[in-house]
Amino acid sequence: MTRVLSLFTPSGRPTLGNLLGALRPSAQRLGPDASRTDHVYGISDLHALTTPHDAAQLNERSLELAGLAIAAGIDPAQCVFFRQSTVPGHTELAYLMESTAYYGEMHRMIQFKEKSARQEAVRLSLLTYPTLMAADILLYQATEVPVGADQSQHVELTRDLAERFNRQYGEVFALPRAVHPAAAARVMDLAEPSRKMSKSVDSPGTIYLLDPVDVVRRKVMRAVTDSGSEVTYDPAGKPGVSNLLSILSACTDVPVEALSYDSYGALKRDTADAVIAVLEPLQKGYAAIVADRTELEAVLRAGAEQARALAEPTLAAARSAIGLTA
Repeated sequence: MTRVLSLFTPSGRPTLGNLLGALRPSAQRLGPDASRTDHVYGISDLHALTTPHDAAQLNERSLELAGLAIAAGIDPAQCVFFRQSTVPGHTELAYLMESTAYYGEMHRMIQFKEKSARQEAVRLSLLTYPTLMAADILLYQATEVPVGADQSQHVELTRDLAERFNRQYGEVFALPRAVHPAAAARVMDLAEPSRKMSKSVDSPGTIYLLDPVDVVRRKVMRAVTDSGSEVTYDPAGKPGVSNLLSILSACTDVPVEALSYDSYGALKRDTADAVIAVLEPLQKGYAAIVADRTELEAVLRAGAEQARALAEPTLAAARSAIGLTA
């Protein structure tokens, strides 16, 4: 059995990178022939607690991201779709994973080192976050976890913890593997193409999914390019141009090698048009979804009920194996 798990964190305003690298690829995995439980998708609001956040905005950000995910094609009728915090098994299994993991493993996580270096006061949950992610994955016996390169280490740790738990206490968990979207898995910041476009970093080079069309066009036209005038795909030598080509390719489904341009200006104009062509229907769909907030909340509650039922056998088996139940 193949079961795919993807959770989306409401740690900021969703960006074009989130759409092309996560939301749209997740939607494309769905199909009428698949069992609903083959795909477990959700809003990982617990993950948003690992860094400073506005408590009043968290619920709104979660609902916004849920609405955008559905507008992007993640159909709750074809998958289990829920809010992580409404399924208590995530936090309970996370503690069992903390009791399986070692401090050294947590401290070696690259993402922890990078994020903690930017903070004066580091929350303990940022250190232990990988065990919560492991619980998210293992709770549903997920076998495939689509992630970007920055999360691969966490999936590898999850596999290590699952193997250790199974070896020490008995076979409970399936062993997951990371899978990477083929295109635009890592959309870079238009103003600083050396770093990933981030929903948690305020930058003029970030395209937010709910940006007005004129704002989107202005951001693309002001994108940083590179020295010289040749339009070639060379992420190391020409990161700005390569980022635009990658975005254009992902928005149009045209391979990068098939794109040919004589000037940066023409590339920017076509990239802006392509991004807008993707965002306009998304924004219209989102507006229709959030117009009935009660229905959106009902969809998430129904998904949580199914997620709890799906998770319960694994949680019970893990509790018993580790010695918490007779």
